[in-house]
Amino acid sequence: MAGYEFTNGTRVTYVHSDDDMIDITTSGATDIRSARVPEDDETNVNYSVSFSGAHETADIPGIGQYDDFHTIDWQRDIARDRMRHRYIIKKKQDSLWSLIEGAHDAWSGWLCVLLVGLFTGVVAGVIDIGASWMTDLKFGICPQAFWLNKEQCCWSFNETSFDVGNCSQWLTWAEVLGQAKEGAGSYIISYLFYIVWALLFAALSASLVRMFAPYACGSGIPEIKTILSGFIIRGYLGKWTLIIKSVGLILSVSAGLSLGKEGPMVHIACAIGNILSYLFPKYGRNEAKKREILSAAAAAGVSVAFGAPIGGVLFSLEEVSYYFPLKTLWRSFFCALIAAFILRSINPFGNEHSVLFFVEYNKPWIFFELIPFILLGIIGGVIATIFIKANLYWCRYRKFSKLGQYPVTEVLVVTVITAIIAYPNPYTRMNTSQLIYLLFSQCGISNTDNLCDYNRNFTDVNSAIEIAAAGPGVYQAIWLLILALILKLVMTIFTFGIKVPCGLFIPSLCLGAIVGRIFGIGVEQLAYHYPKTFFFSGECYAGDDCITPGLYAMVGAAAVLGGVTRMTVSLVVIMFELTGGVRYIVPLMAAAMASKWVGDALGRQGIYDAHIALNGYPFLDSKDEFAHTSLAADVMQPKRNETLSVITQDSMTMDDVENLLKETEHNGYPVVVSRESQYLVGFVLRRDLNLAIANAKRLVDGICGQSLVVFSSGNPPQTLGPPPLKLKKILDMAPITITDQTPMETVVDMFRKLGLRQTLVTHNGRLLGVITKKDVLRHVKQMDNEDPSSVLFN
Repeated sequence: MAGYEFTNGTRVTYVHSDDDMIDITTSGATDIRSARVPEDDETNVNYSVSFSGAHETADIPGIGQYDDFHTIDWQRDIARDRMRHRYIIKKKQDSLWSLIEGAHDAWSGWLCVLLVGLFTGVVAGVIDIGASWMTDLKFGICPQAFWLNKEQCCWSFNETSFDVGNCSQWLTWAEVLGQAKEGAGSYIISYLFYIVWALLFAALSASLVRMFAPYACGSGIPEIKTILSGFIIRGYLGKWTLIIKSVGLILSVSAGLSLGKEGPMVHIACAIGNILSYLFPKYGRNEAKKREILSAAAAAGVSVAFGAPIGGVLFSLEEVSYYFPLKTLWRSFFCALIAAFILRSINPFGNEHSVLFFVEYNKPWIFFELIPFILLGIIGGVIATIFIKANLYWCRYRKFSKLGQYPVTEVLVVTVITAIIAYPNPYTRMNTSQLIYLLFSQCGISNTDNLCDYNRNFTDVNSAIEIAAAGPGVYQAIWLLILALILKLVMTIFTFGIKVPCGLFIPSLCLGAIVGRIFGIGVEQLAYHYPKTFFFSGECYAGDDCITPGLYAMVGAAAVLGGVTRMTVSLVVIMFELTGGVRYIVPLMAAAMASKWVGDALGRQGIYDAHIALNGYPFLDSKDEFAHTSLAADVMQPKRNETLSVITQDSMTMDDVENLLKETEHNGYPVVVSRESQYLVGFVLRRDLNLAIANAKRLVDGICGQSLVVFSSGNPPQTLGPPPLKLKKILDMAPITITDQTPMETVVDMFRKLGLRQTLVTHNGRLLGVITKKDVLRHVKQMDNEDPSSVLFN
């Protein structure tokens, strides 16, 4: 640690660990000298030793932090981390303790992601168990042990066959009230209980979000993307948001709303990552380094949501992360692995798979089937585009109308309508995850659902299932599924964006699975009736079941999800990890690509990017091309004939600087040699300037409004007035600068790849203006004929 040793008021010795002393002798402490001191290892701040006039500025609490709704300066934060790292390396040789400190610093990143993985796995297990129990609570209860859900209730009392109908231990609410199991009376009672429970869960979820954590609503992925691109939203990843999001998620999933818990799991994991990063100052105090932990946490979130660790890493890389070095890739991999392992140990689904919808298909697909798979991709892209456009229209309406002022009422109305329409149809009444599992699964002997009502006679259990004509039950199921598709699509449009935690993965998979299953049954019947046509010939000739409708459901699910989110690589990996169907990678890839192309052709943005734009977050997407021919001079502020707010290096008083801060709103000010020459010295941030002035007024004698504010290192001219305030320590001496003739294409690239907050524009070395990230975003919007005022934040 830094140490000062005072002797008789005239000599100050800074004792550095290498035994080199910085010795400053002053004559009666009136002379002004300043010495550069090695950086302290904990506070990431430069210290200065200075007297009388040159007052200590850099040991100011809060320097290097950011205000809410501001963009971080990646370059500055990474430089600060390198400086801290160099200091630790230098100290290593001094003592055993320094060596241990150095070792701890080296592995603290791995330790942090290990903890994130552990906690994420535990929280995910709790959410899965809670949601499955409360979902079943809408239908009935297990009187012997009310804490068991329906499946556990039936299994735990040794009833060997777990069928939907015959489980004596599980009582529906009608039976609890003494009614018969079947009949009109029991149906009405069950219907009413279903609606009341749904309303209760939804009201509780919405009220918790409204009262304790307004940031806990929605899926959270658009905001996570924005935060990972270097934006600060205080409290978005805080402990209250984490608690309320987890509890609210269980409630809103149990309410039977058309939403999933997979997207919010990413938000929950990132909140865990944010909270745990504060245990390690290396990450907690450095916003750029913290983003590395958050990227790993996002991977763990998807890993536990789907039981897909590799898919999680790819999702973090492809979809949410902005800055993803190799080190982060390895840590994300480790974090996702630990989280999946913990979830597997908890075993929330009660089967031997940590996967939601594990299916085992044993039939290879026929080459001809690529055509229907690509068609499914196209249909998926169209459905996704309809969904995105309708949902955005509704969210925009909600935002700018009276409706936005009544969030809890809106949730209750949506819940009542969903419950009333969903109960009569068995496919919408059941849990969405169960429906997807049903649509993915193959028809075997044990399946009793109408979907498997084929004219088959199972004589031998071990014989191959032969292809057969569809019975009346299948046609009835198809009609119910078409109704379910329309209902799910419409309800998801109105549900995504209401003020409860709600994800989009499961509803999208469900929409696609319904379309795919219907499509698959059609192809299967085609193969049954015309087995000799050239494209089936040879494959379906023997009478075996050569077409698997469940596979079509899987491909359709991937197509719609890909169209909605515009994921490709991570989507395919998540899908085959989710279902265990490795041999179906090619059909999944074909559908995902077709769906993305169709989606891109019909509408440029995926749902998350569209919501980022709707909320006006300052997100520069690295996937977008900038194809216009404007120059930096066209975009910079101020325009050519306006004046630029600057600070001179040694001729402004503290009053002048404070007036400038009052009159302007800028986030930072260029420092120039003088008003006449306008040659650039550096850049100082508004926040740092405010903190330094407040600190000097509080701690330093003699500082007043007439004190000169000095940013140069030389001695200011000796005056009889009050002592000057030296602020060189808070000055960025190496701001990124460009000339006024730089093409905007290059400027946009610099903002994306270097993560800049602002860049200064010069002409022949003289300062002309400033371009901030907000200016760049507004310019991009303007060039794309969109409303530039929709960019709200800095």
